[in-house]
Amino acid sequence: QAQLVESGGGSVQAGDSLRLSCVVSGRFESYNMGWFRQAPGKEREFVATISRGFSITHYADSVKGRFTISRDNAKNTVYLQMSSLKADDTAVYFCAARPAASLRARFLSADEYYYWGQGTQVTVSS
Repeated sequence: QAQLVESGGGSVQAGDSLRLSCVVSGRFESYNMGWFRQAPGKEREFVATISRGFSITHYADSVKGRFTISRDNAKNTVYLQMSSLKADDTAVYFCAARPAASLRARFLSADEYYYWGQGTQVTVSS
């Protein structure tokens, strides 16, 4: 059983940057990691994912070119660097983890993840 703790959220202006962090207990090196977000009244949506091996990444079209997901296996931490933030990015951001047999596996659906953090609020004012 893994435990995930996010941090780094806050209130910023449009165009600003934020970096979210998620510290994971357990066998971090065996987990695929993902970031999801949920805005009020909306479904939870995929933002980005990074594989357990080779750090293969994939992004939602809405954040591609603005957000960067990365991982530091020595620190059991996954990051989401967010730049050029827009009001539409306002949401609670969640990190998620799941074990993966393949080094190159990719998981884009929330249903595919086993473990979740409590979420961190990001508010972008226009």
